Formats: sequence, structure tokens, C-alpha cells
Amino acid sequence: MGFRLFFSLAFLFTCIVHGQTGKNVISFVQSVHIETGKIDTILKLNQHFEAPNWHPDGYLIMNSNGFIYTYDISQNSMEVLYTGSAVACNNDHGVSPDGKWLVVSSNDKENPSPKSYKSAIFILPMEGGAPRKVTDQVPSYWHGWSPDGNTLAYCAERNGNYDIYTIDVNGGEETRLTLTEGLDDGPEYSPDGKYIYFNSYRTGHMQLWRMKVDGSDPEQLTFDENSNWFPHVSPDNKWVAYIAYTSDQKQDHLFGKDVKLRLMNLETKEIKDLTPVFFGGQGTINVPSWSPDSKKIAFIGYQVE
Repeated sequence: MGFRLFFSLAFLFTCIVHGQTGKNVISFVQSVHIETGKIDTILKLNQHFEAPNWHPDGYLIMNSNGFIYTYDISQNSMEVLYTGSAVACNNDHGVSPDGKWLVVSSNDKENPSPKSYKSAIFILPMEGGAPRKVTDQVPSYWHGWSPDGNTLAYCAERNGNYDIYTIDVNGGEETRLTLTEGLDDGPEYSPDGKYIYFNSYRTGHMQLWRMKVDGSDPEQLTFDENSNWFPHVSPDNKWVAYIAYTSDQKQDHLFGKDVKLRLMNLETKEIKDLTPVFFGGQGTINVPSWSPDSKKIAFIGYQVE
């Protein structure tokens, strides 16, 4: 299987990662059907997994303990993907529009910055291989890939403020798109390339927004009491799925909170709950996780023992 190494499910079931809580974390990899509301548990793991992507070929991509894993749903098989020197991957990763490339955000220990965490963005072949660094400045956290495959959108801290930036997939100079105080995060392109959707604390409450791809004409999309994060646009450009904390979390996106998934109709702007409230947060749905047919969302719920 080329660069990929096999890990048996029996081995994975016995692995335990001690997360922020210092306790054992059980991960429930699930999907929800946007029309029926049916929730299926795809996989239960005694390990802290995060951020499922859904590859166009139908398998899932997730991270755990710095590594990237693929899970073939039909074959019930898990593999760790070879990512070369990028072995401190966080939960901001995703698939190129043509399905051939994987972008990961990983701690760049070689970066001379004095910052305590130095996440940089790397690109590697989807089958695994040596990573190519795209961003020189840290920290940078990937979230979106333009439909033409030429540009990456990401959240980055520069001079003490987190804003949204874009950069060519081959690297070079980055472009800052947001200038407001407070956190701007989770930038994701619409499939038609007209907008970048994101979440922002610019009003003093975390809400969903969108703007044109050059950063102009920002438009607020949600106005409720939830803390709303990470808008993910469906491949058919009809829906936005996102995670809502049921209490005001200010600018935090923490693990181990009461959350639910919600769905916005982009034509009518009507919003409905996709799931009941569950134990989740950081790691549940950080990155694009729509099924290729725009009918299901993959996400992760947790249990701490």
C-alpha cells in the first residue's frame, strides 16, 4: 500500500491517549443524515481522535496523537498515513478539490520563532509522502482550499491577533483578509468560489460570517446565543453545517463541552438542529466533513472516563 502502514483495529481499540483532562477519552466517529436526522456510529475507539474529513472516494481522514489516519468505512480498516517529518499534526487538515493532495497543520520544530506552539501548513500526496511546507510564519492553521486548487485559506496569529489569511499552494507571500480585533477563524471557500465562510468574535459573541474571497463585504449569518464555530459548506453549495456551543464560550473552542451540530439553508437562511446536544467541542468538526453526495456530515462525539 505504498507509504501507508497498517494498524489493526484490535490494536487501536486498546490504545488510550490521555488528553487535556488527564483521563481516558473514548471517541465515537459518527455521521448524521441531513434529511432524516439519522445518526450512525461508524467507529468507537478508545483513543482521542479528531476532525474527520470525508475523501471523495468515500473514506475518512482523522488525526490522533500527532498522526494522520485513514479509515475505510466499507472495509472496516484503519491505516496510519505516512506524513514524513510532519508527525505533530493537529486537527486542521483536509483534501484538495481533485482528491490528490492532503494539507496538514503540524508543529514545525525547526522554525526559529520563540512562540510556544509553531503550527505550519504542509502539503503531501494523498497516498502519503514527504511534506512540502507552504507557510513560513507560525502559528498557521489550515481550514480551506479554493475550488480551483490554487489557494489555501487559514487562521494565523500575527502580532498577537488571530486573523484570516490566504496563500498560494506553492507558498510565497501571505494575504491578510480580516483586520478586526478578536478571533477570526475557520475560513472555508464556497464551492462556487464566491465566498469565504468563517466564524468571528468581532461583535463580542462568536457568530458565523461570510465575505468575498478578497475579504470585502463581510456579512453576519447567525445572531443567536450559542457560540457558533466552523461553517462547512456542502459540496452542492446548498447548506452550511456548523458546531454550536450551547453556552457562551467567549473566544474559546474547548474540548469537553455541551455542543450540537446545526444546519443552515443557504437560500432561505433557515437553521435547524442536526443533532441533540452531546459531549464534544474541540475535535468534533473542525474541518470540512461533508460526504461527497452532500447528504451526510461526519463528526466525533466523546466520552471521558
